[in-house]
Amino acid sequence: MNVSELARQLNTTTTELYHLLPQFGFDIGRKAVKVDDRVAYKIQAAWPPLYRKWQDEQKAKYSLNANEALKAQGAGEGAEKKVIQVPPAITVRDFASRLNLPVTTVIRELLKNGILASLNERIDYETANIIGGDLGVKIEPEAEKKNEEIDNTSLDRLKDILESEDKKNLEPRPPVVVVMGHVDHGKTRLLDAIRKTNVMGGEAGGITQHIGAYQVMVPFKNETGGKIENRSLTFIDTPGHEAFTIMRSRGAKVADIAILVVAADDGVQPQTKEAVKIIEAAKLPFLVALNKIDKPEADVDRVKAQLAEIGLQAEEWGGKTVIVPISAKAGMNIDKLLEMVLLLADIDKEKIVSNPNRRAVGTIVESHIDPQAGPVATLLVQSGTLRVGENLAINFALYGRVKALKNWKGEFAKIAPPSMPVQILGFKVAPAVGDILEVPESVKGLEKKLKPSYLVQEKSVITQPIQAAAGEGEEAVAKKKYSIIIRADVLGSLEAILGALERMIHPEVGVDVVAKGLGSVTDAEILRAAATGAHILGFHVPIAPKAELMAKQKGVVIKHYKIIYDLLGDVKKELEKLLPPEILREELGKIEVLAIFRTEKKYQIVGGRVSEGRAENNVKTRIMRNREQVGSGEVVELQAGRQKVKDALAGQECGLKLQTKDAVEVGDKIELYYEEIKERKLGF
Repeated sequence: MNVSELARQLNTTTTELYHLLPQFGFDIGRKAVKVDDRVAYKIQAAWPPLYRKWQDEQKAKYSLNANEALKAQGAGEGAEKKVIQVPPAITVRDFASRLNLPVTTVIRELLKNGILASLNERIDYETANIIGGDLGVKIEPEAEKKNEEIDNTSLDRLKDILESEDKKNLEPRPPVVVVMGHVDHGKTRLLDAIRKTNVMGGEAGGITQHIGAYQVMVPFKNETGGKIENRSLTFIDTPGHEAFTIMRSRGAKVADIAILVVAADDGVQPQTKEAVKIIEAAKLPFLVALNKIDKPEADVDRVKAQLAEIGLQAEEWGGKTVIVPISAKAGMNIDKLLEMVLLLADIDKEKIVSNPNRRAVGTIVESHIDPQAGPVATLLVQSGTLRVGENLAINFALYGRVKALKNWKGEFAKIAPPSMPVQILGFKVAPAVGDILEVPESVKGLEKKLKPSYLVQEKSVITQPIQAAAGEGEEAVAKKKYSIIIRADVLGSLEAILGALERMIHPEVGVDVVAKGLGSVTDAEILRAAATGAHILGFHVPIAPKAELMAKQKGVVIKHYKIIYDLLGDVKKELEKLLPPEILREELGKIEVLAIFRTEKKYQIVGGRVSEGRAENNVKTRIMRNREQVGSGEVVELQAGRQKVKDALAGQECGLKLQTKDAVEVGDKIELYYEEIKERKLGF
C-alpha cells in the first residue's frame, strides 16, 4: 500500500505519518513510498488509540505554556478570568489577538480538540467559547452593531454634503440614469445597443449578475443654437431578477432618471410592478422603454393597457407617462429614447448639479475581492473629484488609499469627476454595496475615531453565520429545514441571495443558512457542512482542490451556480422535497362479499354485489367487518360473467381479485376508492 493512500485512510497527512509512526513503534523509513500490506493493517489497527494518546500528551505539554502566558496577563488561577467578546465568526489570527496569545498556542489548542485550522481560517462562536474555556478565558458574544443607525448616519451625511454646497460653486454634471425592469426584458441588450459593446455576452444566461455602471457620449441637438453637441450620460444597469430588490433600491437612490424596460411580447410582470414602486418611492422622473417591438408576438397596445392598469397612462392616451417603443436587438428608436432621457434631464437641470472642486464623495455600486488585485469596488462619484493617491473613508473609518482608477472601459484614469463611475484599487477592506465613500480631510482625525478592532470587524462581518428566524410555539420546532452554506463572489450577490432566501417563508419548511461568505469553498466550509448536514451552494466561486477531495470523503454536497435564479430554483425544489405529499382520495363504491372462491398468500378471489357507486380496476380497498376496518388491499382484476371488465355498476354481481394479506370473509363490505399522491408545490 502507498504511504499516501495509508495517510488518506487514517485521515492524516503523509508528513504527520512519517513523524508519528517511529514514535508508535513502526519504523517505515522517512523516504518510504510503500508499506507492506501486513504492516499497513497493523498500523490501521493500532493507530486510533496511539493517536489519542499522543494528542493527550500534546495537550499536557502545551497547557503549561498556555497557563504561563495567561498568568502573565493576570488570568491565572489566582485572578479573575479575563472576559473577551467574540463575534459569531472570527479568524484564528484575530481570536489569538483578542486573547493576547501567540497564534501557535491557539492553533495547538484547536488541534487538541480535533480542529485543523490555519491562522486565516474562521471559527464560530461555539468553538471559540470551548477553546477560550480551555485557556482560562471567559468568552461572551459580541454586541451586535446597529447597522441601520450607521447606514442612516452615512446617508444623512451624504444628503448634508449635497445640500450644503454653495450654489455659486455648483456646475452641471452628467445625468445618472438607472435601467430597471423584469428579468430578460432586454435591459442589458439596451445598454449594449447604446454603448455599441457586447456586455451581455459575458453574462450567464442573459441576466446581469452584478450592478454595473457605464458612461456614454450621446449626440444631442441644442435647441437654442441648433448645433449638435455631445452630452454624457451615466447608466446604472441593475439586475432584473426579484433576488436583487435591495440592489435595485440602492441603484434608484443614486440616480437622477429611471428607464423602465418592458418587453412588448411579455408585458407587465411582478418585477415590473416592484420596479415602479421603487422608482416612485425615490421620486425619480422616468420613462418607459417598450422593448422587443420587432418580435411577431409583440402587442404594443396590450402592454400600454397593462401599464395604464398600474397607473402609467401613456401620453398619447391622455396620460403623463412617456412610452418609447424600441427594439434593442435591432437598434430601433434608440436615438429617440436617448433624446427623451436628455429632455427629462433638462427639465430637472437645476437638480442635476454638483461641486467638482471639493473632496470627492459617492456611493459604492459594486464590490468584490479580486484574486490578484485584492478588494476592488466601483464608485459612482456624486460630488467632488476623486484623484489617485487620495485616502478613502467610510463611516469615519479609514478603508485605504487610491492606488489606481479605471473607467468603465477598463482604461486607467487619473481623476474621476462627478457622475463618473470608476473602479478603485487600493482598498484594505472590501466596502459594502451602498456604502457612502468620501475623501477625508485628515487621516489623523479618522485614527482617533477609529476603534482598534473596527477594521477587523469589517473583514468578518460578511462571513458571520446567520441563524434562521425563530418561529413561535411548537410549530417552529416541527418545521423542517434545508441547511445550506453560501459562498459568493461579490458582496452584492451574497446580499441579494440572502434577501431572496429570507422571503421564502412557509409554515412547514424553511431555509437554514448555516454560514455565508465570500471567496472559494475551503476546508472550513466542508467541515462545517459535514457537521451540520448542510449543502454548500457556490455562486461564481471555485473550490480548492483539497476541499473538493475532503468533500468526497465526507459526502458533502457542493453545487455551483452562474445564474442566481437557478440557485433559488434549486433551493425551492429542495424545500418542496421536505413537504409531506398531499393524498387525494375519491370514494368510488361498496361491494358486499357473497362468496370466497380462492385464497392465496398474497391475494384472494371473491364474489360480490356492488351495493353503492361502482367498482373499477386498479383501485384501493378497505375491508370492513362489523363497521370496523380489518384490512386493506387493491383490486388487480375485475370480472363479470367470466369476462374481464373495467368496471361494474351498482346492482351488478362481479368477481374481484384482491391483492391483500388480510383474510376476507363472506358478509364483509369492501369499500373502493381512488388514491392519488400529489407532490406539493411552494407558492413563492
